[in-house]
Amino acid sequence: MGQAGNGVVNWTTFGQTRDLIGNDFAKILGYYRDDAAKCVVAVEQAYKLRDAVSMVRPAHTLKGDSLQFGGEALGKLAEHIEHSARRCVEEHSAPDALDAEILRLRPLLIETLAQFERELTKNSVTAMRRPAAAAGFGRKQA
Repeated sequence: MGQAGNGVVNWTTFGQTRDLIGNDFAKILGYYRDDAAKCVVAVEQAYKLRDAVSMVRPAHTLKGDSLQFGGEALGKLAEHIEHSARRCVEEHSAPDALDAEILRLRPLLIETLAQFERELTKNSVTAMRRPAAAAGFGRKQA
């Protein structure tokens, strides 16, 4: 699998997490998808209100969850947002310098999820074909 050419997904981490979780991987990834979307919305809303305190927790959650599934670019972006928001909290300032990062957050989540879905679809099609071939499809059974 290796690294994705565009650096959005670390396929090694994705594969390790899939192997670790096993049969429930697609279901758990669905929970991630829902939670990540909520975190992005929360970060965006907090940013619109210039509320650094409210940005920290969802950015932190998005960072950790994304990195666990191999969403490396999204995890690193969320980490940058989290650290910037924490710095603003410490300095009692508004998170005004994050415009570009906040604008990249939602499209990067969409791209990350699309790559995850393509990988799952590819693997489920392959997995569905293997048992049929192994059972002797098209051959006379004794």
